[in-house]
Amino acid sequence: MHLSRIAGGCRALQRSSPHISWKPTGKRQQTIAAEVRRSGIGLHSGAATTARLLPAMAGEGRYFVLSLGRSRIPATIEHAVNSPLCTTLCYGGAMVRTVEHLLSALEVCGVDNCRIEIEGGEEVPFLDGSAKHWVEAIVHAGMCEATDFNGNTNEKMAPFLYGPQYVCRGDSFIIAFPSSKLYITYGINFPKVPAIGCQWFSCSMDPDTYSKEIASSRSFCIYEEIQHMHDAGLIQGGSIENALVCSAVSGWLNPPLRFNNEPCRHKILDLIGDFSLFARNGHQGLPFSHIIAYKAGHSMHVDFVRRLANIW
Repeated sequence: MHLSRIAGGCRALQRSSPHISWKPTGKRQQTIAAEVRRSGIGLHSGAATTARLLPAMAGEGRYFVLSLGRSRIPATIEHAVNSPLCTTLCYGGAMVRTVEHLLSALEVCGVDNCRIEIEGGEEVPFLDGSAKHWVEAIVHAGMCEATDFNGNTNEKMAPFLYGPQYVCRGDSFIIAFPSSKLYITYGINFPKVPAIGCQWFSCSMDPDTYSKEIASSRSFCIYEEIQHMHDAGLIQGGSIENALVCSAVSGWLNPPLRFNNEPCRHKILDLIGDFSLFARNGHQGLPFSHIIAYKAGHSMHVDFVRRLANIW
């Protein structure tokens, strides 16, 4: 009966997209072993919020619950909506935004099923602008096998590309090639901001590499654009404590950087969080592939995942 349940789940996943083959990982779905609570300021709202990470059952996947309501907002691509400078999820009239850093950490750390309660607002606390504190909290809490209502565990499946897929706009693009390993290459280019300029970074993706090379990379912004964004109602909670600020004239205003190409590495962090929205029912979201992105961002990340999910 256990094997037939796995086979049935595999067939259901296979039907979800013509671009993907779902294969067993040889691992069981996991959840967090103990509650995690972190509080901070929302980047865009400026509101003080708290996120509580709680264990969830096998097959439930990752989902958000706001303190003002009981509706679940599944962390899946079907519920992603276009929003500036962050990734936002909406469902049943409820909304939660700036989910990408937390989801990035959960995806790579292998927390497949998780209930995420947000108190005090509709935004995940931004902390230091990276995923570092989320990873540390998850490691400290530990993980365990998730079970369903009957006490059974579920096989964890992972998506593999059938063939190359791409999305492009002008000279910005994301392309992914089939691969037996996870590999990400990202490029950015700010010709009018010499301190950033053109940067590239490539790495294989596993929990150890993510923790050492990606998780601590912080969000960044251009100083000359701050007032415009603030006037548009964005980055109300932004500060030099939670973002790197670079001037086109003066260079970095709050050094030191954690890596000489920290902005580019942060883009990989964002991409993983956005690609995690391909996950469903407690299975892996990030597809086994070599992903190459250049001058992309949240909107293009989400559009690429929509293409994979065949809801383009």
